Amino acid sequence: MNGPLDGIRIIEVGHMLAGPYCGLMLADMGAEVIKIETPEGDIGRTVSPHFIGPHNAYFASLNRSKKSVVLDLASAEGREALGRIAETSHAVITNLRPSAIRKLGLTYDTMRHWNERLVCVALTGYGLDGPHADSPAYDYVIQALTGVMALTGEPDAPPTKAGYSAVDNSAGLVAAVGLLAKIVQGKGGQVDVAMYDVMLSQLNYLAGAALNAGETVARQADSSHPYVVPAQIFQTADGWLTLFITHDKFWKIFCDEVDHPEWTTDARFCTMAGRRAHRAEVIAAIARLLRGAPAAEWVRRLVPLGVVAAEVGTLNDALCGDIATARRLVVSLGDGSLPLRAVASPIRFDGFTPRYGLPPLLNEHADEVLGRVVA
Repeated sequence: MNGPLDGIRIIEVGHMLAGPYCGLMLADMGAEVIKIETPEGDIGRTVSPHFIGPHNAYFASLNRSKKSVVLDLASAEGREALGRIAETSHAVITNLRPSAIRKLGLTYDTMRHWNERLVCVALTGYGLDGPHADSPAYDYVIQALTGVMALTGEPDAPPTKAGYSAVDNSAGLVAAVGLLAKIVQGKGGQVDVAMYDVMLSQLNYLAGAALNAGETVARQADSSHPYVVPAQIFQTADGWLTLFITHDKFWKIFCDEVDHPEWTTDARFCTMAGRRAHRAEVIAAIARLLRGAPAAEWVRRLVPLGVVAAEVGTLNDALCGDIATARRLVVSLGDGSLPLRAVASPIRFDGFTPRYGLPPLLNEHADEVLGRVVA
């Protein structure tokens, strides 16, 4: 069965992460993604020290199944070739500074000359226009500016970035949504996605508290939720456990299972409002309890009862664990002749399995792509 985006052709003029991640999501759904690179290639080809054969592990994780064509978009010839490709394409993704996007002719106002129905997605730090449009923007910077770092980590520790590229990945997903919305609409046009906007949007209920109640949202100890108690990590006899109890009925189940039925009648403990008002006492009591057994034992006892609890594991634990195995989340790229693996698409469709191809070598598909548009 063909993928849901079979027959859709995407041009990606992107580098590193945000733009390529957007293109990756589309390629995994069956789109033909043509990656336009400079003669030096996407910097992602060399950013990681890990190579499997000729393929950089970082680049492979974001660019599988794509086609690579080298064009010098600073030249009239390069822009002409790009335009010819655009004539039969549905969208262009860029993640460059606005000044570079305009200089290279990658806005809809310029590209519509080649294709009125073309969707042009500009993925930038602060938007295509405005006083900050051309300011440098990386994942780290946006996390710092939007309050993400200030919200992350222990209260007495320095501001802390998320443990992965949260901004780049989130912006890439939002860009894919915007691109597909315009294709569904059936009209060409400009899609403007700013990393800054995306992260403020993702702070939704925290931003809502600041805007509507004047609340200054502060970091919480032990990764705890600002409103739900208990909802945080706890030390156990051998490691860390995350416990998240959102409803009073599950609080009662928890209390009964751990032999503390008195917590279901104590006014400080028995309701969410009470637990929130007496957070320190509640957390101290639970912390003393959970240190008495290993994390796996608490999971074994609580999860079958519907109480949300899990051991805090590592990325390697997750990649090799039961859930990843059952979901077939680790896939081999290409025909399997190289030991090059990646995480599968998070989107599943009935009757369709993505073709997880190798990442392209630099300019590997020039003859195929350019021959098609010149012919």
